[in-house]
Amino acid sequence: MKRSLFTAFAALFVAGSIFAGGIVTNTNQSAMYTRLGNRAATLGIDAVYYNPAGLTKLGTGFHFSVNSQTIGQTRTINSDYEYLNNGEYVGEVFAPVYPGVYAVFNLGKLSFSAGFNPVGGGGSALYSNGLPSFEYSPATLVPALASQGATAYSLGTEFDGSSIFYGIQGNIGYEINDMISVAIGARYVIATETYNGYLKNIMLTMGGADLPASTVMNGIGQQYEAAEPDAALAAAMLDGAIQMGVINATDPVPDGATKDGLTQLGLYQEGMTNEQAIAAFGTVPALAQRYYATATLLEDQTVKAEKNATGITPIVSVNIQPIEMLNIAVKYEHLTKIEFTNTTTSDVTVGLQPDGTPITMFPNDAKTRLDMPSLLAVGVTLRPIEKLLLAGGFTSYMDKGAVWGTEENNRTEQLSGNSWDMGIGAEYSLSEKFLVSAGYSMTKSGATPEYQTDLSHSLSTLGGSFGIAWNILPKLQLNLGGQIVAYEDASRTFTSDFGIGNTSVTEDYKRSVWVAAIGINYSLSAGN
Repeated sequence: MKRSLFTAFAALFVAGSIFAGGIVTNTNQSAMYTRLGNRAATLGIDAVYYNPAGLTKLGTGFHFSVNSQTIGQTRTINSDYEYLNNGEYVGEVFAPVYPGVYAVFNLGKLSFSAGFNPVGGGGSALYSNGLPSFEYSPATLVPALASQGATAYSLGTEFDGSSIFYGIQGNIGYEINDMISVAIGARYVIATETYNGYLKNIMLTMGGADLPASTVMNGIGQQYEAAEPDAALAAAMLDGAIQMGVINATDPVPDGATKDGLTQLGLYQEGMTNEQAIAAFGTVPALAQRYYATATLLEDQTVKAEKNATGITPIVSVNIQPIEMLNIAVKYEHLTKIEFTNTTTSDVTVGLQPDGTPITMFPNDAKTRLDMPSLLAVGVTLRPIEKLLLAGGFTSYMDKGAVWGTEENNRTEQLSGNSWDMGIGAEYSLSEKFLVSAGYSMTKSGATPEYQTDLSHSLSTLGGSFGIAWNILPKLQLNLGGQIVAYEDASRTFTSDFGIGNTSVTEDYKRSVWVAAIGINYSLSAGN
């Protein structure tokens, strides 16, 4: 078996924002964002995250905001590998509470602010019937052992994973003059990923009877082990005949006992020479060990592992308001180095070293990187009339400068370029109490087909936002928002040796997302 049953198990959820932003970074961080689709140049309280320099415009006093989004995502993966029982795999990602908490104390020219957000990850996903990469090897057992009576396979598999990158952010802003404000800040990132799953009850239907696949592999290994003396004798006899000149090394194997023996061992190939037959007989001991090793990989296995990391993100921003109706914001977040360390309770064996030492998926204390890339965000708001606010923004993520995996095996090298997102929105005041808003947003991923896998893939998006704000009291506002997001389909075609020769396989990746959000803003301020 040349392909592990758990290949790339660790890659699921390592990368992937739960909705808006780059491949790793979340930018959907408030109910106001959910209903508008863009907040890059906001002067509201969620500027703690989006535009810290703009907080000096918020009004003197204390401001507080609590937000939560509920996010549901469906991931559908289809594989055309002909030996799979069912080529469709569906995973449900759900984040019932996705918080955003902000606090600002504004002295006019000087502002102090703090925020708490899931800046990456944020959901858990359940694949109740596993994924194609879990099933390719068991499925391949059927054609590989067809000559020995294999007609079908079955297995039990499930995977549940979660990823969350919490950010605790603090900023200090200063108003240089009526036009320009600046801010510096930092975010402390606490990242945790968990993996729980199993692959068990792998069965093969052999001659109408269902047998554990590991039992079948052990049985074949025993057959090869028992055949080792006869194989060695046959090789020696062939070699002796060649040395005595009775036969030629390059002549085809003649009909008879030698060909029959090779055929029974599954080693005969049409046109095989005597010299090749000697080499084939010599592989019998290795074949016995190969089947024994495969039997180990086909036994019931479970994984329970956790990965933890921390990092710090320096943040600088500038807010420019040349005239009262126009506001421009620029924010730069530096790269955040995130290095995970494994804490493993139970692990899965994915292979064996030459000396028989198991190779596991989550070695305890092993380290991997998943940096949050630096980003540059630019936003503009325009208020052409008192009741109407127009907003737009663009964010570029410097993915190519990050490390995802290890420096020796960095997945960002498989990107065609950096990812980006943009959004536009409009907000209209119906009255002093109510306003409505809507927006459009999109993200563009730099992922190439080579980057995509069933376990970790990145898709570009198009999204629509809508919602309302209700000024319950002069200092108390309720925000309600919703978003529907459509993902662009992606696919990859790869050629792999599953043990039956090179096979071309195409996988298709599809997703859809819905978001519902609620937020409360409270202000102890006499300002605007």
